[in-house]
Amino acid sequence: MKNEEIDRAESLSNLNDLIAACTQCSLYKDKTNDVPGTGNEKAEVMFIGEAPGREEDLKGEPFVGAAGKFLNEMLESIELSRDKVYIANVLKHRPPNNRDPEPDEIEACWPFLVKQIDIIKPILVVFLGRHALNRFFPTAKISEVHGQAFRREWQGNKQVFLALYHPAAALYNGSMRETLKEDFAKIPKLINKIKSEERPIQNKLIN
Repeated sequence: MKNEEIDRAESLSNLNDLIAACTQCSLYKDKTNDVPGTGNEKAEVMFIGEAPGREEDLKGEPFVGAAGKFLNEMLESIELSRDKVYIANVLKHRPPNNRDPEPDEIEACWPFLVKQIDIIKPILVVFLGRHALNRFFPTAKISEVHGQAFRREWQGNKQVFLALYHPAAALYNGSMRETLKEDFAKIPKLINKIKSEERPIQNKLIN
């Protein structure tokens, strides 16, 4: 598949068809379902996780297992729901035994993720965990930047990003769970700040 085909996709539906036909890495061979993403095509907030797990592969949607339930809980805490945001992963197919994504798999899926952001045009992109963060900022450490917002040039515009711990990491760690909830609660204020643009975001910037 050529990147030109992906560039020509005019909607998430078009893009999902291309994801379904992708054979750029070996993950497609063992898939039950494609897991391109789900939610609102005009979402203000886009969440990016790592990769589909077993439950996601079976259902064809991201974050539907235990971590997904916790994500839903946190969305409700800030008066959002899955149909108001968009949720995707760095990888669009499940790695065997839920192992970490490999470099060639990440590279194969990268054009799809770029195009998803281009179509949705979220005002805020939220990284869920280190794999999503490091795809965009390779040297950043999630333990150091979680809860911080930062800007970078993206497709000719200034895009705002927010780094959070992955919900799965907080499921059985009480202190991390509370940290994630506290960081998550910053999202509404951050959205309002971006919209107002009355003054630049004061959080640490990552170059």
